[in-house]
Amino acid sequence: MDFRLNEEQQMLQDTVARLVRGEYSFEKRLEFSETDAGFSVDFWKQLSELGLTAVPFAEELGGFGGGGVEVQSVMTELGRGLCLEPYLQSIIFAGGLINQAGNASQKETWLSGIASGELQAAVALQEPQSFYDLNDVETRAEKNDSGYVLNGRKAVVIGGHCADIMLISARTSGDSRDAEGISLFALKADTVGIERRVYPTIDGSKGCDVTLNNVQVSADALLGEEGSAAEVIEYQSGRAIAALCAEAVGVMEIANELTLDYLKQRKQFGVPIGKFQVLQHRMVDMMSELEQARSMAILAASVADEEQSTDRRRVLAAAKNVIGRSGQFISEQGIQSHGGIGMTWEYNFAHYAKRLIMINHQLGDDDFHLERYAALLQAS
Repeated sequence: MDFRLNEEQQMLQDTVARLVRGEYSFEKRLEFSETDAGFSVDFWKQLSELGLTAVPFAEELGGFGGGGVEVQSVMTELGRGLCLEPYLQSIIFAGGLINQAGNASQKETWLSGIASGELQAAVALQEPQSFYDLNDVETRAEKNDSGYVLNGRKAVVIGGHCADIMLISARTSGDSRDAEGISLFALKADTVGIERRVYPTIDGSKGCDVTLNNVQVSADALLGEEGSAAEVIEYQSGRAIAALCAEAVGVMEIANELTLDYLKQRKQFGVPIGKFQVLQHRMVDMMSELEQARSMAILAASVADEEQSTDRRRVLAAAKNVIGRSGQFISEQGIQSHGGIGMTWEYNFAHYAKRLIMINHQLGDDDFHLERYAALLQAS
């Protein structure tokens, strides 16, 4: 198969690469993470002005009409820069949920703003007890004459602290772990009864826990059919997993480059430590893990927008497992190669290592997806 990008895809990747190189130095990233937004508002505007926030949306919505490969090109370059902007949460995940589940009015209301970058959205699907099971939902939505009343708590909502709208899963029927009975709601973030507790995550971004206290919403806030959101959430989480895999490859590329440069520069006993055979072998192992991860990211991107199937589920589970393990290996071996400086906050490698660990734990870690892959094999 020919895995080379076509002319348009290469131009897209080059555009993102130039933007990240020019605007997102490591020193600036540290400054962005300390702001109230937790990222660069100006950089987000540049993404939208260049049309990069519209990449995965249809042309009738002002989008690029891109698929998994185009998203991969963008996410890999954002990963190389350790960009903090909520591109995955707002554009890929939330935008995908609305695009799949929303009616014409809801798409018109929300998607054009998300595609243009004027609106930011966040997904609030996980709960304190749910681990990685997005069907484990205890938040309740009780129907009344005015619509629905939501009560519950959502955990680790990345980008939720500055989102204009939130997509919240809530149970309208069934037991807490049933796939049936989960509904999806689009709420303005300033709706009365929503409380957000904001905190930094280990990789420098910001998340929040969301508490819903008798939040009254109209029936128009419901996305799709009542009680039938589980399949939509699973499908769009697959697209988000493919995007995470692409981002991880970009992070791994720079982590390996930093490690190799350090081995060439750091001297011991009068020679660069890269001359020591054991460190050469370690570097080869790190590069091998990167290439394996790159192959799995390409495979994940190729199935991201296909119809849901057992094969698609298996590919995405395998990709997330392999990339999670590769990312952890590169983080650990890179730190061992650097020594103490590899854990220093002021040195950029530590932040690449932390981002790889965070990616492994987003939407299911390597062990979770290994079990999922095994279960899918048995089911077939």
